Amino acid sequence: MDPAIIWDPRYNEHDTGGHVESPDRAAAIVSHLERSDLWPRLRVVAPHLATVADLLTVHVASYVDRVRDVAEGGGGWLDADTYVSDRSYEVALLAAGGALEIIAAWDDGLASFALVRPPGHHAMPDHGMGFCLFDNIAIAARRLLADGLERVLILDWDVHHGNGTQAAFYDEPRVLFASLHQWPFYPGTGWYGETGAGAGEGYTVNVPFPAGAGDGDYLYAFDALIEPIVTQYAPEAVLVSAGQDIHYQDVLGSMQVTEAGFAQMALRAAGMAAHSAGGRLGFVLEGGYNKQASAQAVEAVLRAVADGTAPEVGGPSPHGEVVVGKALEVQRRYWEL
Repeated sequence: MDPAIIWDPRYNEHDTGGHVESPDRAAAIVSHLERSDLWPRLRVVAPHLATVADLLTVHVASYVDRVRDVAEGGGGWLDADTYVSDRSYEVALLAAGGALEIIAAWDDGLASFALVRPPGHHAMPDHGMGFCLFDNIAIAARRLLADGLERVLILDWDVHHGNGTQAAFYDEPRVLFASLHQWPFYPGTGWYGETGAGAGEGYTVNVPFPAGAGDGDYLYAFDALIEPIVTQYAPEAVLVSAGQDIHYQDVLGSMQVTEAGFAQMALRAAGMAAHSAGGRLGFVLEGGYNKQASAQAVEAVLRAVADGTAPEVGGPSPHGEVVVGKALEVQRRYWEL
């Protein structure tokens, strides 16, 4: 499968100062890729600005107006973690547009990694949080539903639970949301029993790993839980909230995932997309705060997609087996597992 990156240097213009979600976080990944032998195989796709109408498929108008007004007023904090600079509103439109560009790239047979910022999976319909302004991947999923798709998978492997994305689709059976994350940890959501509501009950899958989970734990969750559910769901598109902060060298997370683990997860995501979605696969950058580690993780993901192979990893830890076992107990209410 041909890989691409979606990238624009204007992503640097969302200025967070000395914040850990730094202006050059995505640019550092691009610089690393440019120096690799993978670079000649990658296509670079320029994003476009999302429209306000795109944002309103996920967010309420009063919140969109607030982000714009804060930016036009010179900037300010939305909460203790989330900053808006004078350029942040336009850059956030470009980030959402980058996620939407994944869909356009499918027409050219490309699986894309949108190297966008600000990230998005914590952004709630009516407020931003956790470094996130607008929920980029949720906006892309809403576009797919508007285009007529009936089953979309959002897989989130960021170290933090994607509470904004979960909230956006908690009662929506046309989106299967599956999150593997550190627990207990920010934002405090993502427990086993959070499985959806109303018509969406059974379409939210949470795997709350303890600190220290590694390659074998994540792959066991894929093999025993995620892939069997996804096979039954048969998504028509696969979107991944690809946070690199589960890397063992990340400065915020406490997980132990290596480049081999990232490659294996990407390979499995590609397999899911090939099985039922006609290869429609896209990754959206979320967290990742050690720049070199994040860059190496993204490279591993892209290589796995490009080559269809990944290094082998070991088996799960006892803690990982327990967590996946508990998730299986909950999800057996809805799926044949």
